[in-house]
Amino acid sequence: MVSALGLDLGAKRIGVAGCDRTGLIATGLTTLHRTNFESLTRPLSELIKSRDIEVLVVGLPYTMDGEIGSQAKKIQKLARRLSKALDIPIEFMDERLTSFAAEEMLIDERRSLIQNKALIDRKAAAIILQQWLDERRERSENVLP
Repeated sequence: MVSALGLDLGAKRIGVAGCDRTGLIATGLTTLHRTNFESLTRPLSELIKSRDIEVLVVGLPYTMDGEIGSQAKKIQKLARRLSKALDIPIEFMDERLTSFAAEEMLIDERRSLIQNKALIDRKAAAIILQQWLDERRERSENVLP
């Protein structure tokens, strides 16, 4: 199984998720506060080394029509920059409604959305990575011998 980090790239915060060794379950790891490019590359580099990460899975905010809008283009640009700086491949995953789903989880847990923005970002990253893991597993199960 491939070891991956899921990223929910935002203007202020970056949610980061990882998966277990079996590649079955994604969990939120941390939230990085984006002040400059190095504020992202240094901690991501450490995570990549410590967890033997082979790929970054980046959530891409398509429009509801499935188009790549201006926000998605900004995310692509940052993700490609990170990929080059960290010398690691990236894959994009549709992240429509992941932040909404993460917020719903917090509401179900009776937690404040305002006080838990970093947790929302981590949960959104975990949802992005979980979708990627599930799709990957589904594709491998559907391959004929």
